[in-house]
Amino acid sequence: MSNLVTILTNGPVVTLTLNRPMQHNGLTPELLTELEAHIIAARQHHGLRAIVLQASGTYFSCGTDLVALVRQTDRLAYADHGLRLLHQVMLTLIDLPVPFIVAVQGPVNGSALGLVVVADIVLVTPNAHFTAYATTLGLSPEGGWTTLLPRLIGQRRAGEVLLLERPITAEEAVAWGLANRLVAPGHLFDEAQALAYQIATQMPGSVACTRRLLWAEREQIAAALNREREVYCERIQSIEADLGLKAFLDRQRTTMTTEETV
Repeated sequence: MSNLVTILTNGPVVTLTLNRPMQHNGLTPELLTELEAHIIAARQHHGLRAIVLQASGTYFSCGTDLVALVRQTDRLAYADHGLRLLHQVMLTLIDLPVPFIVAVQGPVNGSALGLVVVADIVLVTPNAHFTAYATTLGLSPEGGWTTLLPRLIGQRRAGEVLLLERPITAEEAVAWGLANRLVAPGHLFDEAQALAYQIATQMPGSVACTRRLLWAEREQIAAALNREREVYCERIQSIEADLGLKAFLDRQRTTMTTEETV
């Protein structure tokens, strides 16, 4: 393991941390493979009662690492592989027999939403926000933006967010049902752990069957995620995607140049 994701086991609670803070915890195949391996390992932990996911740095995750994506000679194969891995992680999390809690301390962009919408409990700090960045880049929504987000916040709100490409604020996330509660930044970790330990006092068999019933539409979700992947892979080959990703890279270079001269 290369510590792209760290793991901490404390009694019945396993905490996973996305650990690419300098790259805003961008999702790469390597990170997703490591995350999947840690989830599977955590599930084998005797006495496991809850899993918490958090992130280091100021971002929860910027989603697909677009810098890595545009460097690929075979962009389609890279995108397809990355989404297959993300969807496998999402389904593995859905299949957990224990609750999954996510602590969001900053922006969640693009495909990173997939790690949030499969949670049972989501905590956000005031500076958290959620943005698809699909139409801006000439792509299509991935990671559950069309599959699971409408299930949580409703079709109309999801349509407005996606078509206008506007962020969901932390306050809106709580009011609309994407998140459970707003937490002060310095208390996020402690609040997530407290909830995990509170759940750990419940009967594990009852918790497991409750979660299984909550995610009874697992197969339909898997099929819908597959459709998202197929459309995304079509879009990644489009002229609009070429233009959108080029504009993104140009902005990245401008930002880096500006920072170097400060």
